[in-house]
Amino acid sequence: MPDPAPTPRPTLLQIIQSVLAAMFGVQSERNRERDFAHGTPSQYIIVGLLAVLLFVLILFGVVRLVLSLAGG
Repeated sequence: MPDPAPTPRPTLLQIIQSVLAAMFGVQSERNRERDFAHGTPSQYIIVGLLAVLLFVLILFGVVRLVLSLAGG
């Protein structure tokens, strides 16, 4: 029986989707298997750190906006 066609490495968009899904805890089993089989940890670590940094900056901006509106 011939081997099935190899799955290509995940694209940047797929990595971002996987990281965001993992942050919310809704990652599908199929995507998780693809990530572990064909992705490299460094890709997910870098995208994860950038996603967390972006989240913190957005949260910081929202808090500053609310405080400025409340104090004005």
